[in-house]
Amino acid sequence: MAPPTPRVVVPIDLKKKPWEQLLPLHNRWHPEIPPVAHVKVGEVFRVEMVDFSGGAIKDDDSATDVKFMDPSTTHYLSGPIRVEDKDGILAMPGDLLAAEICNLGPLPGDEWGYTATFDRENGGGFLTDHFPCATKAIWYFEGIYAYSPHIPGVRFPGLTHPGIIGTAPSMELLNIWNQREKEVEENGHKSLKLCEVLHSRPLANLPSTKGCYLGKIKKGTAEWEKIGNEAARTIPGRENGGNCDIKNLSRGSKIYLPVFVEGANLSTGDMHFSQGDGEVSFCGAIEMSGFLELKCEIIRGGMKEYLTPMGPTLLHVNPIFEIGPVEPRFSEWLVFEGISVDESGRQHFLDASVAYKRAVLNAIDYLSKFGYSKEQIYLLLSCCPCEGRISGIVDSPNAVATLAIPTAIFDQDIRPKAGKVPVGPRLVRKPDVLRCSYDGNLPTTRNPAASM
Repeated sequence: MAPPTPRVVVPIDLKKKPWEQLLPLHNRWHPEIPPVAHVKVGEVFRVEMVDFSGGAIKDDDSATDVKFMDPSTTHYLSGPIRVEDKDGILAMPGDLLAAEICNLGPLPGDEWGYTATFDRENGGGFLTDHFPCATKAIWYFEGIYAYSPHIPGVRFPGLTHPGIIGTAPSMELLNIWNQREKEVEENGHKSLKLCEVLHSRPLANLPSTKGCYLGKIKKGTAEWEKIGNEAARTIPGRENGGNCDIKNLSRGSKIYLPVFVEGANLSTGDMHFSQGDGEVSFCGAIEMSGFLELKCEIIRGGMKEYLTPMGPTLLHVNPIFEIGPVEPRFSEWLVFEGISVDESGRQHFLDASVAYKRAVLNAIDYLSKFGYSKEQIYLLLSCCPCEGRISGIVDSPNAVATLAIPTAIFDQDIRPKAGKVPVGPRLVRKPDVLRCSYDGNLPTTRNPAASM
């Protein structure tokens, strides 16, 4: 007998706000956020989700929605979902939850997405000191392919995946997160040299009731106030998985997540049609609403058996990810190198972040010679299927990072060749991305050699 159609355990009505959904969404991690659904191992079930902004960013001709978006609401997640075995026994702390992605995609009737950069005063991005303005490009889907009227001459297949999938933390683990992230936010500017090169702020997003949604817990109650002041933001990936943004977690992938609370309390969201390694523009995949069809398995005692703690407690573990067999095929790539020397020429010691920043900047500058604005290329590298690598991490003093771009996504030959870069009407790419003015007063980083 054929298996049944996957049961929809978290439905989404795109005409309603995240807090108006039949099963209200949440945008924080906390062990006391109540589950909205229950599933059994072996059952294929469907989870629907809004885009990370909850519909705040629109398919229109303006980037003002990006510029003035409230970052405290990021990200809206579907769940938590409690998982039990066939005998009705819940997943327990110390187990591993194996979640297999059986199917996924955009929600029917909502086949579009966007890539954007936040204003530097409102979240920024990896290169916010070079690109301080809010920008936006809209993408439309044709089956597995995406194209954008704001970045013409480019078309590529998407490797669709959830940006966020994770389990709820225990209270002990939540306290560890909050303590270490508070230390970074309060003292990192003085102690971390990398802050002089990477300018995304704040250094950590600490618990706050501003923009907080906790699913079934009613806003404004004493319970909501207490949990909201403890609950972790969903922005970084952590021991529970969370916002790992691994672009290869598509059909057939399996995620082995540590279980910290009874039932595991699985949540997911932040669906991406496509993403480049690093998601460098921050709002930087092709963000969309979507669905996942999942099947779970409980590996009893799996944390101790398979995960090695790296830290002072047994909770300092990380998930394992098994990549599925479905990926776009590309055979020709143009690869850009970066080393750990910043834009001022200052040497850093084996710093892969500085090296990757240089690789991305090198790619942007090069590709902008082919009729594109640098803002178009910045957004493109954040969402197209480009491959980032740490190529060298031992040869002092330079780390080497590379960014490989599939040449087939362009409608022109972008390889270097004898003679100058061709210039002509076909290469003048208009319109540009949607953008707003930058009204702040923070200085932009300049390349001293650019004017030579």
